[in-house]
Amino acid sequence: MLEKLKYPIGKWEAPNNYSEELIHAWISDIESTPKSIEALVLALDESQLNWKYRPSGWSIRQVVHHMADSHMNAYIRHKLTMTEDCPTILPYNEKLWAEMPDVQHVAIKEGCLLLRLLHQRWSFYLSSLPYDSLSKSYLHPEKKRKINMYESIGMYSWHSRHHLAHIENAIKFAVT
Repeated sequence: MLEKLKYPIGKWEAPNNYSEELIHAWISDIESTPKSIEALVLALDESQLNWKYRPSGWSIRQVVHHMADSHMNAYIRHKLTMTEDCPTILPYNEKLWAEMPDVQHVAIKEGCLLLRLLHQRWSFYLSSLPYDSLSKSYLHPEKKRKINMYESIGMYSWHSRHHLAHIENAIKFAVT
């Protein structure tokens, strides 16, 4: 049961092939996620923003701000990948970032605005890239492997849907 709460849409699995249609669908997921999140969270009060999707999990507030933090890093990773020769990306401690004062005190509407504007620009950027350029890669030092843009776009589509499901579950189950 805990595994289903952690991974409500399942764990990320890279497909064997990356078609242009699949890449476009993933970019569409990235583009549409902020509106879906806003529809869920903007009417919640401060107490409800502290609901969690599982015991010992993050609150709705933390999930929204985590997505902005994570996706800012992704956007930069993607731009570095397209402008450098297999750059080594900089990992960060997601758990500690989710506990920082800005996550606790910046209004949820500001987190949603950041996410919406970031995803608008990021999805435009990704859509502008020629399909064959998506074979370019970055090196992930923690995973000790190269990740190409095809896979990275898919991972962040999954990440968007994964955390959207967390927010839906937090609202549904209201774990405090």
